[in-house]
Amino acid sequence: MREIVLAARDVRRDYPVVGEPVHAVRGISLDVAAGDWVAVVGPSGCGKSTLLNLLGAIDRPTAGSISIRGKDVARMNDAEATRFRLTGIGFVFQRFYLMPTLTASENVELPMSEAKVPRAQRVARARELLTYVGLGARADHRPYQLSGGEQQRVAIARALANQPALLLADEPTGELDARTGTEMIALFDRLNRDGTTIVTVTHDEELAQAARRVVHMKDGAIVDQVVRRPLGDDAPAARGATA
Repeated sequence: MREIVLAARDVRRDYPVVGEPVHAVRGISLDVAAGDWVAVVGPSGCGKSTLLNLLGAIDRPTAGSISIRGKDVARMNDAEATRFRLTGIGFVFQRFYLMPTLTASENVELPMSEAKVPRAQRVARARELLTYVGLGARADHRPYQLSGGEQQRVAIARALANQPALLLADEPTGELDARTGTEMIALFDRLNRDGTTIVTVTHDEELAQAARRVVHMKDGAIVDQVVRRPLGDDAPAARGATA
């Protein structure tokens, strides 16, 4: 039986406003096993990105618990959550958020530097990761010298730098053209088949259909889940994001 990497139980997130409070997430429970790839889909405003922020310890729930590898991230203080995000979770966003003055390799090194990884080790891992995502020959290029798809590949390599237990991606194909988006989906598929546990939030139907499981949200709640590809021989037992 596979390890449950992520366990959310009765998670709610309410936002106080004048009059009736906004119930952005309404009592969601979700398990994500090691090696799974879950795509969360639904209309704009249904709470997908809010849920992802909660799962990634960027925001705290109003009620409920969120456990990653047995640690309740909802109960962490700010310093604990910051440290846990650095080493336990990899983030990929619609906008790439690369440092424009740094090379691709230096951008990938950043989270390792913050985690106090020795320089020689982080340089070697950055080169390894960039080669893995197909950018070994572009390691010394700065973001303005890279295409949008190449910048997103750098961002994915950076997200994997500290070997996180979980990779979270918010609309990772949203800024890309159709051809480049298809290439990015293939990369996510490769990551997952190599053992990376992934949760994506997306409007991209092609990306959602590539995932192992599709979770549909509406009005802050999960209304349906569809298993498209069960965990099997093509997804090795979890070892974290070890690309």
